[in-house]
Amino acid sequence: MVNRAMKDKFGRVAVLLGGDSSEREVSLKSGAAVVAALVSQGVDAVAYDPREQGLSALVEGQYDRAFIVLHGRGGEDGKMQGFLETLGLPYTGSGVMASALGMDKLRTKLIWQSAGLPTPAFRILQEGDSFAEVLEEIGPAVMVKPAHEGSSIGMCRAGSEAQLQEAFAEAKRYDGLVFAEQWVNGPEYTVAILNGQALPVIGLKTEHTFYDYEAKYLSNDTRYLLPCGLSQAEEQQLQALALKAFEMVGCSGWGRVDVMRDQQGGFWLLEVNTVPGMTDHSLVPMAAKAAGLSFEELVLRILEQSLRD
Repeated sequence: MVNRAMKDKFGRVAVLLGGDSSEREVSLKSGAAVVAALVSQGVDAVAYDPREQGLSALVEGQYDRAFIVLHGRGGEDGKMQGFLETLGLPYTGSGVMASALGMDKLRTKLIWQSAGLPTPAFRILQEGDSFAEVLEEIGPAVMVKPAHEGSSIGMCRAGSEAQLQEAFAEAKRYDGLVFAEQWVNGPEYTVAILNGQALPVIGLKTEHTFYDYEAKYLSNDTRYLLPCGLSQAEEQQLQALALKAFEMVGCSGWGRVDVMRDQQGGFWLLEVNTVPGMTDHSLVPMAAKAAGLSFEELVLRILEQSLRD
């Protein structure tokens, strides 16, 4: 039931979900969870799938603000943010520039590199490249990534020329821009950001080669470490690094920064997520819970960001 105070505060909220990207199914699950949480708090929130419903209702002013839970291209890459800016419709999360940069893993790394922040060595891959030279330059093992995909889609580890050729071909299915990144042998961590603060760090453990799509959304044997296993000083160091990385890309509101730690104890920035998952396997709700926030409180905090203007 819609609460009068919530109605006065937020108006009618379109929870943007689904969309056309390769992460559509995850977005539908995330969006459904967000809608349920908002409605339970008395917010007049409605699921809105641009692929199924078009954009006319947003243009016609049937909604007062948007909660963006569109993962991947078309929703997380600045396009929807730019559209909403043109309409003057408030929305959650990062703005146009930061969303576009955050979706571009390669240019995010270039920004971090220019700011002196630690990110693994990398090389753009093109047809005709000598994969032996790539492995010699940044190997002996690499992670091959499409520059503009999320949820680890199209990513593969390669430790030989043959594997690199296969990984390149797989990544090219998803994106015209593909790069190889130096493989960091060590544990993975993720740091959720909410309103300028880093939430408790989560350590990730999986039996998979890396924290891939299946490990993120389907597997029940992925281990989430909370506490993360770092000392208090190390966790604070990682939180500070993640906050700086988030801010250097121009991100705001909420998001997540993914990090690896090498055998010498150094942290290496992998990517930033400006619209992270909000499913039952997702990391931001997990970190929020460890910080004392329920899922309902988390989504309200995120929605309140749309009042910033």
